[in-house]
Amino acid sequence: MFEMVKSSAILFFQGKLFQDQSDALRRLAIGIALTVVVFLVVAKLANIVLAGVVAGFIGGTVQPALFKDLKYR
Repeated sequence: MFEMVKSSAILFFQGKLFQDQSDALRRLAIGIALTVVVFLVVAKLANIVLAGVVAGFIGGTVQPALFKDLKYR
């Protein structure tokens, strides 16, 4: 399992994992930005621990929807 993750990471950083690397990075940035915004909003309204849990849950839930149409090489 570790070898698969290592191999995928190497291909990603070489730009050989996705057909359109810029689209993959754009979608990743959207997911990160959404997670940060949710974290900041919830942290302002509640405590930081709850903000981390909620932002992590929402960010993790959104990533599969963002990456569902990506094409791999």
